[in-house]
Amino acid sequence: MAKTSPAEFMREVRREVAKVTWPTRKETTVSTVMVFVMVILAAIFFLLADQFISFAIRLVLGIGG
Repeated sequence: MAKTSPAEFMREVRREVAKVTWPTRKETTVSTVMVFVMVILAAIFFLLADQFISFAIRLVLGIGG
């Protein structure tokens, strides 16, 4: 494996970072909001699924009052 000097490494890093397409502030905000919305929807879905399964098991087994 070829060894590179720290200065050459930093030049290569700068070249690679220049190739990156960075998201705009608006894109980042929209993506963040969408993640929070999806997390909330998933939490509600799993809460309802858990409640339904719990109810069904209690009904079948006749436990829990």
